[in-house]
Amino acid sequence: MIIVFLAIFAVAPASTIGSAPQTPASTPSVPSHTQVVILGAGTPAADPDNSGPAVAVVVNGAAYLVDCGPGVVRRAAAAERKGVAALAQGNLRVVFITHLHTDHTLGYPDLIFTPWGARSDPLEAYGPPGLQSMTDHIESAWQEDIDIRTKGLEQKNHVGYKVHVHEIEPGVVYKDTNVTVTAFPVAHGSWKHAFGYKFETADRTIVISGDTGPTDNIVKQCNRCDILLHEVYSAAGFASTTAKSQNYFSHFHTSSAELAREASDAKPSLLVLYHQMSLRRGAPANDEIVAEVSQHYSGNIVSAHDLDVF
Repeated sequence: MIIVFLAIFAVAPASTIGSAPQTPASTPSVPSHTQVVILGAGTPAADPDNSGPAVAVVVNGAAYLVDCGPGVVRRAAAAERKGVAALAQGNLRVVFITHLHTDHTLGYPDLIFTPWGARSDPLEAYGPPGLQSMTDHIESAWQEDIDIRTKGLEQKNHVGYKVHVHEIEPGVVYKDTNVTVTAFPVAHGSWKHAFGYKFETADRTIVISGDTGPTDNIVKQCNRCDILLHEVYSAAGFASTTAKSQNYFSHFHTSSAELAREASDAKPSLLVLYHQMSLRRGAPANDEIVAEVSQHYSGNIVSAHDLDVF
């Protein structure tokens, strides 16, 4: 069972699935048809508590994934076990990839093959140029497995592992009765193609940054959205790291101070931090970074953890 506590803006975080609930707001809860489930709040680091970047937007029982970091299917199974029925393996049918960095795509083969028997149609994958080539190479790498599973004693179906790839450009990339999904370019260092995504449903507007440095596109797409899910790194950690690291992070990611300015302009009802980087070995990134952002941003803010529901 998932207990969802909604704040005055009806978008405050639920409890982490399976852990002690957060303190509820004083306003009464109202039904929500749209949920954001954190399947991976982590970074490239091998954090046993937070899997690689992955998010599910669940609308009226349908699941729409954004990115597929390591552990994505098992995190979806954990969410299903705790009550998010839409994340059953057979429902993992649509994924939107922000960019092709390994930490955002190492779970792609998992998403292709693990739900194979439960999925009766090909996976629909939306993402930047290069996604088709990546998909082709994954299928080629596991061709012997595919042959044995389809032609041998298992007699698995011939479509559940297939992928329909849609290499996208900025604009509306997906629309059905539940959701309209808009892709927009973000500034992720030397990547030629990196996207954020905006999900518009009947009761929510949700913006997911993917990996990005500061960009006006986040402000334009959010524009008082209900939830802004954004990556971030610690300004304090940045000051203590090497010049080489500073050069990298300043071009590829968003500091806590930069995010505070961006969120002040975007004005989301709730700012959710994920893909949080302390830049200091052993440092407790989450509380530190929330405090840093809060120094310059007065809005509602929360640190995401795996299996949080918003």
